[in-house]
Amino acid sequence: MIYLGLFWEFFKVGLFAVGGGMATIPFLMDMSVRTGWFTTSELADMIAVSESTPGPMGVNMATYVGYETAGILGALSSTIGLIAPSVVIILVIARLLLKFHENPLVKTTFSYLRPAVIGLISYALYEVARLTFIDTDGPMALPCIACILMLAAMHKFKNIHPVVWIGLGAVFGLVFL
Repeated sequence: MIYLGLFWEFFKVGLFAVGGGMATIPFLMDMSVRTGWFTTSELADMIAVSESTPGPMGVNMATYVGYETAGILGALSSTIGLIAPSVVIILVIARLLLKFHENPLVKTTFSYLRPAVIGLISYALYEVARLTFIDTDGPMALPCIACILMLAAMHKFKNIHPVVWIGLGAVFGLVFL
């Protein structure tokens, strides 16, 4: 029954989280409260792991939750649950969009989806910042200042390769863990 529960919960996330992996975070926070499968602290860890591993963030998080909850079959159930709505919807939309892509109603619908996606991602940003900088066990002033300085440096030195910034971010994370 746990496999069906994982499939259904992540099916709902996949159906309504329009906008990518960060848009899944509000749904995962709700899932955490309702199911108890993971805590908000574990969610912060999932986000960090999902962002630092190859592949789509939402799929990585679904797989992680499924595996931690019910092993390999749980990982499979949650991952399939997350991607199933997208596959079905894309197949249907691709067929219809070819036929109706110039329709004003279709254009208007897509223009109304953009603010909803921005809202979901903005909320995810707020929650990740809150989990990272506020809901911690120790003072975070020094890491916050260091993070702001690193972002300012990234803005100033745009020509430095992204791999260098990723490496510096990893060192930064190790220093402040």
